[in-house]
Amino acid sequence: MYNSFYSALLLMPLAVCVAGCSSSSSERTRAAADSASQTADVRLMTLDPGHFHAALVQKYDYPQVDSVVHVYAPEGEDLQMHLARIEQFNTRAEDPTHWVEKVYTGPDFLEQMLKQKPGNVVVLSGNNAKKTDYINAAVNEGLNVLADKPMVIQPADYPRLLDAFRKADERGVLIYDIMTERHEISTMLQKELAGFPEVFGELVKGTPQEPAISKESVHHFYKMVAGKPLIRPAWFFDADQQGAGIVDVSTHLVDLILWECFPEQGIDTSEVQVLSARRWATELSPRQFETATGVATFPDFLQPHVNESGSLSTHANGEFVFTVRGVHGKVSVIWNFQAPEGAADTHYSIMRGTKANLVIRQDQPQNYQPTLYVEPVAGQDRAAIGAALQQALARIGQQYPGVAMAETPEGWEVKIPDEFKVGHEAHFSQVTEDFLQYLADGKIPAWEKQNMITKYYLTTQAYTRSR
Repeated sequence: MYNSFYSALLLMPLAVCVAGCSSSSSERTRAAADSASQTADVRLMTLDPGHFHAALVQKYDYPQVDSVVHVYAPEGEDLQMHLARIEQFNTRAEDPTHWVEKVYTGPDFLEQMLKQKPGNVVVLSGNNAKKTDYINAAVNEGLNVLADKPMVIQPADYPRLLDAFRKADERGVLIYDIMTERHEISTMLQKELAGFPEVFGELVKGTPQEPAISKESVHHFYKMVAGKPLIRPAWFFDADQQGAGIVDVSTHLVDLILWECFPEQGIDTSEVQVLSARRWATELSPRQFETATGVATFPDFLQPHVNESGSLSTHANGEFVFTVRGVHGKVSVIWNFQAPEGAADTHYSIMRGTKANLVIRQDQPQNYQPTLYVEPVAGQDRAAIGAALQQALARIGQQYPGVAMAETPEGWEVKIPDEFKVGHEAHFSQVTEDFLQYLADGKIPAWEKQNMITKYYLTTQAYTRSR
C-alpha cells in the first residue's frame, strides 16, 4: 500500500525481552509476527497506555509495521486493560490481528524505553498531564511520535510543545496527533460540498452570536467500546490529569474548523483570536463513578472536587468562540454520564454559506447516526441550488459511489451508503495509515504541522480565558 522506503526513520533491531517483560499473544500469533517482522520497516513502542485509544491504533495489522510491539508502562489496571484489548483483536473470529506485546513494567519504564529503543515510533495515549513530557523525551532520542489528543493540557506547557516540534525538525523525526474525526464521512462530505460555490456560495464571516461554523460534541463517561463496557481509569475524571473539556475533545473540533474552512492552508497563531470561553462541571454520584471506573470510592486526588452532596464535580464541559482570519467559529464539548437507550456520542456541526448551510445532525430523528443536510439560505433559488447539488454529488460520487440526495422540508439530506460509515474505532487505523504515509514521505506537510501548533495555541488560550 505504501512506499517501503522510510527516509525519516532510524531503523533499529528489536530488543530481546527484558526483566519484567511478558507476552499476551498465542504461539500462532508469535509465528505470524516472526514472519512479518522480517519485512516490516516500522516498529512501534507503546508508552504508558492509559486510554483505550492506544489499543485502537492496533485494531488492524499494517503490512509495513512489525507485529512485535514493545510496551513500556507501570504495572496496573491501565496496562492490563490495554493488553486485554490487544488480545481481543488477536483472537476475534473475523480478520484477527497478529500482535505480540512485549512488556516492560519496571519503575524505570521510560528510561528503559529511551535506552533500549527497540522501535522507531512511540504511540502515546494515556494520562494527558504526562504527554508533553513524553513527547519531548521521545523526540530528544530521535524517535517519531504518534500521539492521541491532546498533546498539551496546561498553558504553561505550550512552549514546551513548541520546543518539541522544533527539536523534531532538527532530528528529522515526526510528531503527529490522532485526528480521527477527519475520517467521519459526513464531515468529509461537508468539507467537499463547501468547495462547490454553486451549492454553498462562500463561507460567511459570521458573528460571535452566530458564528460561521459551529461544532458541538456530546460524549458519555459510560459506554461500550469494542463490544464491551468501557472501564475508565479514575484519573480520567481529574481535569489536571485528563485535561478540562476545553483542551481535550475541543482539540478535534478546532482541528475540523481549520481543516474544513481553510483546506491545506497553514494558519499562523497571529491569525487567530479567542473571543470568549467558559467551562462547567458534570456531577457524578459515587455509584456512577464506580460503574464507570470499577473504583468504589473517590481517590484522594479527587477529594477536592467532591461537593457537599457527595457527588464529584468534573470540569469536562467547555465552549469557546474564536476567529480565524476574521471568520468566527465556536466549539462546544458536553459530557454526560450515559447516553439514552439507543443513543451514543453525538456530533452537531453547521457551516454557513452565502447560498446554503451545510448541517450535520445526529439526534433521535437521525437514529443517532451523523447525517448531512444541505439547507438553502432564505431568499436563495432553491431549484438552482438543488440542480447544482445534484451535479456536485455526481462528481463526488466518482470517489464515493452511491451518494445521493433526498428532499426535506428545509432542503436535502445527503444519502451516504453504509459502506462509508466505518465508525469511530476504525478511524484510528485510517489516521495511522496517514501517519505511515508521512513517514514514507519523510515529512508532514507544512500546513499540517503549522495547524497543530495553532490548534493547541487556541485550546490553551481558551483554557486561560475560561478561568
